[in-house]
Amino acid sequence: MRSTRFRIFAGLFVGLLGVTLLLVSRQRPPRRSSAPATPSFVGRATCAPCHDRENRRFTGSRHDLAMQPADESTVLGDFGNAAFEHFGVRSTFFRRDGKFFANTDGPDGVLADFEIEYTFGVFPLQQYLIELSGGRLQALSIAWDSRPVAEGGQRWFHLYPDEAVPAGDILHWTGPEQNWNYMCAECHSTNLRKHWRADEQRYDTQWSEIDVSCEACHGPGSAHVEWAKAAVGDPHSPEAEAEDSLARGLVIELRSEPIEWVSDPATGIAKPSRPPKARTEVEMCARCHARRTQLFDANVPGRPLLETHKPALLETQLYFADGQQLEEVYEYGSFLQSRMYAAGVSCGHCHDAHSSRIEGAADDVCKRCHTPDRFAQPEHHHHAAGSKGASCVECHMPARNYMVVDARRDHSIRVPRPDLTTAIGTPNACANCHADQSAAWARDAVATWYPNGRWTKPHSAEAIDAGRRGRPEAETALSALIDDKTQSGIVRATAIELLMSCMSPASLASLARAIEDPDALVRSAAVDALAVLPPPERVRIGFPLLSDTQRGVRIEAASALAGEARFLNSAQRAPFDAALSEYRAAQSMNADRPESYANLGSIAARMGDRAEARRAYETGLRRGPWFAGLWINLADLHRAEGDDAEGERVLRRGLAAAVDKAALHHALGLNLARQKRLEEALVELKHGVDLAPGDTTLAYVYGVALLSADRKSEARVVLAEALEQRPADRDLLYSLATLERDLGQLERARAYAHRLFEASHGDPGVRALLEELQAPAPSPPTRAQEPR
Repeated sequence: MRSTRFRIFAGLFVGLLGVTLLLVSRQRPPRRSSAPATPSFVGRATCAPCHDRENRRFTGSRHDLAMQPADESTVLGDFGNAAFEHFGVRSTFFRRDGKFFANTDGPDGVLADFEIEYTFGVFPLQQYLIELSGGRLQALSIAWDSRPVAEGGQRWFHLYPDEAVPAGDILHWTGPEQNWNYMCAECHSTNLRKHWRADEQRYDTQWSEIDVSCEACHGPGSAHVEWAKAAVGDPHSPEAEAEDSLARGLVIELRSEPIEWVSDPATGIAKPSRPPKARTEVEMCARCHARRTQLFDANVPGRPLLETHKPALLETQLYFADGQQLEEVYEYGSFLQSRMYAAGVSCGHCHDAHSSRIEGAADDVCKRCHTPDRFAQPEHHHHAAGSKGASCVECHMPARNYMVVDARRDHSIRVPRPDLTTAIGTPNACANCHADQSAAWARDAVATWYPNGRWTKPHSAEAIDAGRRGRPEAETALSALIDDKTQSGIVRATAIELLMSCMSPASLASLARAIEDPDALVRSAAVDALAVLPPPERVRIGFPLLSDTQRGVRIEAASALAGEARFLNSAQRAPFDAALSEYRAAQSMNADRPESYANLGSIAARMGDRAEARRAYETGLRRGPWFAGLWINLADLHRAEGDDAEGERVLRRGLAAAVDKAALHHALGLNLARQKRLEEALVELKHGVDLAPGDTTLAYVYGVALLSADRKSEARVVLAEALEQRPADRDLLYSLATLERDLGQLERARAYAHRLFEASHGDPGVRALLEELQAPAPSPPTRAQEPR
């Protein structure tokens, strides 16, 4: 599968999670510094003399080597005139005058020599950065496999091995999706500031240190240095170390909370003496170890992720329905789902904070909290000792390869559920070794070994899968999942996102409760769901979140309520205006991307400022003509102004430039239908359906258009096929019920209407349709009744 969210990864894997018995948790609640002056970055060279032990562990770590100037000591690849060919493009890697070069296809598709400026990452692959115009650094898509030869390494390979990526493609190494400044830079250097200069159309990206150094996690250290200089006696003495971190000039508290982890004899698993008051370390690591969108670059270490980033939920293209990793999602979203996270485990309980390694074998880390006498036994794992099936991580943290050679373990740390494989098709770890056996075989084996095991209990995957497939039980199941506080926040937030497609008055109460949920991810998702509500309800429910404690929630609320600003009274305008200002600042930070202009234009259009909306859309199209949403939004602006002819011209230009052709064909079809050019519209709508066969909304619109053209038989086929994909879709069910009624097929019409009645929870309008269809058909007139 092609990934349009290309990220480079060379840091630590936030790996196997467990804790030592009687271990102390690794964080205290974050507090704001009382230091009068804003601290500045001082660099690792200043930290190292006083923190020699930590510096020695850090030296040579993947964080230390995350990004380096390209020279003899840092370049791992073969630049001895080595050649590599990919879909007819032959690239050569060579040296000249002590520098490293790649002869490869440039932005114009012509072979040229490009100097390697920096190395990016170190293991299991190393990439290379090349400087192009406008301050851009671009990541070459041909990478060096730095694994040993015995593991298949020491070779050049392409990150998209199975497809051609020619010049002009957004995934070409010179394109926007391989741009270091936006896609990669934040997580490979310290105090990175992207600095897009919109007026000059160039980057002025800067950093304090080129690698992920001390202050990337601990924050700027100048106040701490001053504290150390002024300290009376030894600053490393127990008395000095006992001082509060903020009193010592540090901006983040990463020392341990006084929590004991004690093994429970009944379960063989360590439990904390109390829950942690804060998850500072996890939130800090998440800034780079999450699939997320950066919103602000003024990061304050120790603050929650939603202050500066928007993390991805369990989206269909990223995660399997049970939450297992599918696409490149890193660790945070998986870990949030885990029982380890719920128990209070943090990244540093398994990974050394400075070397980024785990100590010893991966399974040994588990044994710190999971008593070997109970778990490292055949009675638990039912495999031969020392075999792959007896390994904790192979069963509970299976790995998937990303970037071709980078195997990353799933940090949701789950029990294998082959019963879910047979029910909804999610993968299970058993199949990694037993590929010759069926999922039913594995399911039955697990049921035999664990007759009262996890497989006997409900799983959130069933509700998530029902929501994704549009099944009849989706609304009820998703509402229950949203209200289930025993589930992780990211799972419940995902349920809210899925509920939007099947919400009715019956589930509104769950959404209202989610608005007040203690988990910020849940509140953020609830704000997004406000879009399906009528404006007065949207304001009533969503207004409190304009003053939420988390900036990421506030800006979502501002976006959700922008179209209803006219309903706000004078007292309500102040928090709205403040949150809207934060929203616009987030878009300005990403003004190098066309998506930001689409967002700004949409806000302006919903607030009635069409001129500002047009400026935003047109600016965005100059920045990224490949982004279909801008063409569609601009055409819709022309529709609102009564100029569909100009909207048509915009959409046809978009079809020549943008990547997502399906959405543009669909929009053009609607445009032509409004212009009463129905036959042309049907051609475009069909193009959209053919390009996106899984999008039932496109199929529904095409089916309705066929009905308008009196092509009922074709409409029946299109609508029925779409209903097979989403069997409880109310629009599809209503269209098919009325279509069959008009065709005189009353039994079929009643069957669809009954399904619609169940899916709509007794909607009065649907009840009226059902009663109409159930009424006896009038008898044909007798001869005496026939008109003369």
